[in-house]
Amino acid sequence: MARVILAEDDEAINEPLARALRRDGHEVAVVSSGTTALEVAAAGVADLMVLDLGLPGMDGLEVIRSLREQGSKMPIIVVTARTSDLDFVVGLDAGADDYVGKPFRIDVLLARVRALVRRGSSPATIRVGELIIESAARRVRVGDDEVNLTPKEYDVLLLLSQNLGKVMSREQIMKEIWRGEWFGGSKTLDMHVSGLRRKLAETGGGREPVIGTVRGVGFRLEEDSAAGSG
Repeated sequence: MARVILAEDDEAINEPLARALRRDGHEVAVVSSGTTALEVAAAGVADLMVLDLGLPGMDGLEVIRSLREQGSKMPIIVVTARTSDLDFVVGLDAGADDYVGKPFRIDVLLARVRALVRRGSSPATIRVGELIIESAARRVRVGDDEVNLTPKEYDVLLLLSQNLGKVMSREQIMKEIWRGEWFGGSKTLDMHVSGLRRKLAETGGGREPVIGTVRGVGFRLEEDSAAGSG
């Protein structure tokens, strides 16, 4: 699925995390110092880095800054015990894409890895009939008319469009979009899908694709407006 650099010098963390990433379908290169992480990342053979800040040789923040100065756009997830608001801001300002505090749940981190991989692999423009999704700008149009979506409505639509015609279970969608951070029922997802349908219909005037409901399972985006919900 993706080639991941896991930069973590604590074997109690990097060994189970590397196993989990491999089970999730990723190729994993484990490195234990900041200098090695920078060298491997600069080689341009990886798709994503999971990076501890407290690495020997070179601090994780310096790794991030060096890569960004070199023009690297590789997604970086910071994993660290530094969890104050200031640490969070500093990490993101340095160029990190996401920030996970220790201790963490492995399934939550895996969901964040999948989210960044999905974002990186998404084409610049997705077209489903009259629907146009411009992923870089997070802009959605039906024909020439722009659809004003909330961030989560956009994320749900993007995920469904990337799996056009396939049924996505509620659990899959919640895990991908809410990144493992929502442990309640799926009512919040139903509310977002309802709002998404309404906005697409109001903007599209019958030209929009349909988000069908597969009872007891989940949702499916169909280009054919005759698909409906079932």
